[in-house]
Formats: sequence, structure tokens, C-alpha cells
Amino acid sequence: MKKRDFLQVGGAVVGAIALSRFLPTTATEQSANLTPASAEGQFPVTKTEAEWREILTPEEFSVLRQAGTERPYSSSLNEEKAAGIFHCAGCSTPLYSSETKFDSGTGWPSFYAALEDAVATREDRSLMMLRTEVHCATCGGHLGHVFDDGPEPTGDRHCINGVSLKFEAA
Repeated sequence: MKKRDFLQVGGAVVGAIALSRFLPTTATEQSANLTPASAEGQFPVTKTEAEWREILTPEEFSVLRQAGTERPYSSSLNEEKAAGIFHCAGCSTPLYSSETKFDSGTGWPSFYAALEDAVATREDRSLMMLRTEVHCATCGGHLGHVFDDGPEPTGDRHCINGVSLKFEAA
């Protein structure tokens, strides 16, 4: 084997190993990554795909049930400044208080903390990166992602799709 061939094969193997780290995990692996609120992927509120499609708008279904993402700056909740609670658009579970909402400049409603036991997280390896998905602990609906670049006191930024939320003023 020539030195050049050896380097090419070695580089391909190292590249494949590095790339595999970012490939989507299997359903079994994803279940193992669920937080205690949804330990076995079982949620208190479950519905069939047809039932979800019946109660959700197409955009809500895309985000909540298929982990889609709304366009940045498209949600009226970005500008919501009233006191109140943000609920899951799928099951009405209270998720976030307006007291923890802040303007992150990202184009999606952002919060530095969720209400206690309202959300759960799991690894998200889509889009060739490792992120932390946030979902409703009651119905499993995809809400968005949490990042570690938020304000004090938590340092977290829950970057949430506005379409996955319903706001109820105090």
C-alpha cells in the first residue's frame, strides 16, 4: 500500500467516525435519552397521528408532532409583553411564565426557565450538530431547543417555536 493510499483510507475512516457522532440516533437510543418526565417515551396525553391532525393546524402539527421549525420573526408571541402563562398548543399544559421571557434577538420567543416539571429534554443530533431538544412533558410535543447562552439566573435560553405555544394573559 502506498503512503498516499494509506493516508486517504485513514482520513476517510476518521471522517466517518466523526460524522457518525452527528447522525440521528435510533428510536431506542432516543428513548434512553429522555429525561425522567418521559422516561420510556410515554406521555400522559397521547393521541394518534389522525387525532393530532384533527386538533392542530398544519403548522402546529409540523412543529409539535414532526419537530419542524417556524420561520424566525414570524410569531406574534415574540412581541408579547403582558404578564401571563404560555401553554402547550397541543395539550394546554402550562409551560413558561412571562416572568422568564426575554428578547434573545433570535426571532423566536425565548425563556430562561420553564415552569417546574413542564418540559423535558433529549439529545437532538439532526442538522449535523448536537443540540438539546425541549418538548412538552405532558404530550411530548416538540417545542424547540435549549442553549447555554441565556441570561442569569440559569444561563439557559429556551428557544421556542411560537406556534407551539398559546398565551393566556394573567
